[in-house]
Amino acid sequence: MSGFTRTRYTARAQRRNKIATIGFYTLGALVMLLIFWLLFTILSKGLPALRPDFLIKQPEEIDAGGGIGPVLFNSFYILFISLLISIPIGVGAGIYMAEYAPDNRFTGALRICVESLSSVPSIVFGMLGLAIFAEYFNIGLTILGGGVSLALLNLPMLARVTEEAVRAVPGDIREAGYALGMTKFHVIRKVVLPVAMSAIVTGICLVAGRAFGESAVIILTAGLSTSGEMWDFNLFSPGETLAVHLWYVQSEAIVEDARQIADKSAAVLVFVVLLINFIFRFPLWLGNRRKGR
Repeated sequence: MSGFTRTRYTARAQRRNKIATIGFYTLGALVMLLIFWLLFTILSKGLPALRPDFLIKQPEEIDAGGGIGPVLFNSFYILFISLLISIPIGVGAGIYMAEYAPDNRFTGALRICVESLSSVPSIVFGMLGLAIFAEYFNIGLTILGGGVSLALLNLPMLARVTEEAVRAVPGDIREAGYALGMTKFHVIRKVVLPVAMSAIVTGICLVAGRAFGESAVIILTAGLSTSGEMWDFNLFSPGETLAVHLWYVQSEAIVEDARQIADKSAAVLVFVVLLINFIFRFPLWLGNRRKGR
């Protein structure tokens, strides 16, 4: 290749690189603007009218001025139950698939099944929970059924995210641990998981936000009502959540301030999802800052 041809090729490559860079920055800016516009639209309608008593009052069926106290508590309660089940099993399954499972046709088919379950509509898991808890065990629509069904919904995604996060850890780091005489379990616990923890936490944030805002599964497994108590820890009580209450207020409620309740409920729902992401990510950010990353 002559010097003139090489110069033309380099100039063309640099020009394409600038165009691609500008294009990607533009796309990123458009996505960020869309996200901020959606957040501003939802929060600006509900937050200015939000009062502390709205978060602890009982919902009203006829009179105006109802709150979201029991449904907000049920949302956190069912979320806690689902994460208590899905995190140990999902993270453990992901670690097994990445570190211990043999590379054969069976594990390949298993990965395909996990990926397929991750894309199954949530209504299917709701029908599964309905069949198990309401029909087979005959316990009706309960908080327990909603929590377990949400855990089943989130398990495939959490297992797949964990597997990919563990596989992304460079092999040299593992080899360094083995060279120091560490066992496989010790390498996973002390070396691999700390490196992969950021991606794993991202997966946990995704499933937690999905579980908190899920409605189809809850309608079929936990119901459209509450026990009427603010702090009801009974696992066999009906468990209407904030997302379900928002759907009900928007579609079927007859109270005169249904629109205002829906706007405030939507703002609380979005704010809590953002808060969940912050709570999970802040310790990682703090640890990385201390390490000087």
